[in-house]
Amino acid sequence: MTSRRQFLRRTGGLFGAGVAAPLFVPTSALGRGGFVPPGERVTLGFIGVGGQGGGHLLGGAWTYLAGGYTARRDVQVLAVCDVWRERRDQACQRVNRHYADTLGQDNYRSCQACTDFRQVLDRDDVDAVLIATPAHWHATMAVMAAQAGKDIYCEKPTAVTVRESRAVLDAVHRYGRIYQAGTQQRSEYGGKFRLACELVHNGRIGRLQEIYAYREGGSIAWPTRFGPSQPVPGNVDWDLYLGPAPWLPYDGNTGAHRFDVGELNWGQHHYDIVQWGAQADTTGPVELFLHEGKSAYRYASGVAVYGMPYPGERVGMDGGVCFVGSEGRITVDRGDLVSDPPHLVREPIRPEDQRVYHADSHSGNFLECVRTRKPTICDAKVAHRSASALLLSGIVRVLRRPLKWDPERECFPDDEEANRLLSIAQRPPWRA
Repeated sequence: MTSRRQFLRRTGGLFGAGVAAPLFVPTSALGRGGFVPPGERVTLGFIGVGGQGGGHLLGGAWTYLAGGYTARRDVQVLAVCDVWRERRDQACQRVNRHYADTLGQDNYRSCQACTDFRQVLDRDDVDAVLIATPAHWHATMAVMAAQAGKDIYCEKPTAVTVRESRAVLDAVHRYGRIYQAGTQQRSEYGGKFRLACELVHNGRIGRLQEIYAYREGGSIAWPTRFGPSQPVPGNVDWDLYLGPAPWLPYDGNTGAHRFDVGELNWGQHHYDIVQWGAQADTTGPVELFLHEGKSAYRYASGVAVYGMPYPGERVGMDGGVCFVGSEGRITVDRGDLVSDPPHLVREPIRPEDQRVYHADSHSGNFLECVRTRKPTICDAKVAHRSASALLLSGIVRVLRRPLKWDPERECFPDDEEANRLLSIAQRPPWRA
């Protein structure tokens, strides 16, 4: 399980010095026995290995591969990081046990457990990181990972403010990194979302008029908590857990401390498909308003997006969207793809029809793009616009009044109150 960099360094040194004795190379280094040669393996570090990160690492409902990234022969996990000791230690042990069993070497150890994510970023043998921390850390870690020369898979939401999201996009471009947002509906679920968007793009429902996002927008708010702090247990780095958040006294809660307002955690899945179907991956809304008391917005094309379910439609709640056109509607979620009239989703895509980016595995797409340097299906540009749609809808949800938005300048013209909500104060030294 030698990493790509280690393999090149070792073999380069041997051949450069001249080898007098026979050189025995393990079958894993030659790509035999089902192994991928070191030069084609991607070395990974995992930052946050709780429920979501642990699922990616070792297998979960959203990873679509038994054993997660650890089980992939084209990956080598070199580091796991978490501020909670039990999580990182157990994850590290399971990764090392898997590799030891795979190689038949009981004492094999390749994975390191870290408390501070900067230890992972400092390793020159780590190609990419997977970030699955609480949301308030996502953008800061992604920017720092890009600066450290790492490719990035980051769970949703991409950021908790529009300015943070823009900082991620700028950093990824500046440092030439590969970025994949964890909005896997573009790749997974049997292609339902891809087909729905292609049908809409090719006029099956006539002219697109409305989109029902099923979820309102989201935002973040730092809480205030005063009073004496309980002793911080020795199994957690509380200061590092809070990171960019303001200092809060430890209250004895060993679960997740979240600062979400609205649909910040789940909503980017919905708004990502809204953006895809509306062909708006490079832009955003021009006005935001309330519709039946829920957040809503409108694109320059005139298409309106409502942060609520389509009335009476049962499909769409599970990460879904309803597209309404002049000649019918199509609703899609992780379990279903339906239309009214019903024949709309039964007609196959024609050879001459428009197609969208095709990927059947979100993790596989990320790894392929790490190797080829091609953009991922949910790259930083796509992620920024999807996150912005969600976060802007969160702002109108908070202010409860109509807003104008300039998607090119990314500001609310002549509205300082709204512009202040595009960013949030961060505790030094952290900054996205």
